[in-house]
Amino acid sequence: MYKSLTVDLAVPSGSLEAYVQAASQIPMLGVEEERELATRLREEGDLNAARQLVLSHLRFVIHVARGYSGYGLPQADLIQEGNIGLMKAVKRFDPGVNVRLVSFAVHWIRAEIHEYILRNWRIVKLATTKAQRKLFFNLRKNKKRLGWFSHQEVEAVAKELDVPPATVLEMEKRMSAHDASFDGYGDADDDSDFSPSPAGYLRDTRMEPSSMLEAEDWETYNHQRLNLVLDNLDERSRDIVQSRWLSEKKATLHELADKYGISAERIRQLEKNAMKKMKGALAA
Repeated sequence: MYKSLTVDLAVPSGSLEAYVQAASQIPMLGVEEERELATRLREEGDLNAARQLVLSHLRFVIHVARGYSGYGLPQADLIQEGNIGLMKAVKRFDPGVNVRLVSFAVHWIRAEIHEYILRNWRIVKLATTKAQRKLFFNLRKNKKRLGWFSHQEVEAVAKELDVPPATVLEMEKRMSAHDASFDGYGDADDDSDFSPSPAGYLRDTRMEPSSMLEAEDWETYNHQRLNLVLDNLDERSRDIVQSRWLSEKKATLHELADKYGISAERIRQLEKNAMKKMKGALAA
């Protein structure tokens, strides 16, 4: 479903306004029409119905994505991530529940955008737990000015979010920090404001003979283990894995389906089972 909609949902580079305008011209669905399309998708797997449901809600994704413009990330990327959330929502939407798709989809759209922001706002992750993520977005919303919170503001935010003041201060420090360049900046001849960057004092051991030999031995060991695990698979599963992952020209599911006279879905299941067995064996 996702791949079949990729072309329709792609935001052209440099053409965001044209995309927004095109999305706003797509007619919105009525209650009965939406329910009929959702039923066709759920009961018959009708991808055309899924396409209509998704396209009719693109304007809503754009509206939600604009609410996250303060993070300094490309608006087109935020929209793309929101579109992924919309597709997931459409796939899981149950027309039998008396809820409009837009009410159901908003949670999936925001979840995908949140994940994207947390992955890209800093190189080092700011929030790793569910509670930290909630605090991160609420703190951004409550921070109405630049600069540090006062004691009264910290207490107010902590009370509103039901967390200790120390937790608010810790997240504020994380959000206010900047990524440091490995190579650093500044002039080494200027002693007034110069601190060595990590590149200036961290050792690079990659080219040391012992490190190179260790890396080579480890690669050989892993290669031998991989071959051993492959040998333990049945012939068909081994060929599927090699054709899909280890060949220079990777085969598609449909090519392998034609080769073995089975469905592409069955090939996918065999591939999934084989990969599961291999991961278990390699982890042992």
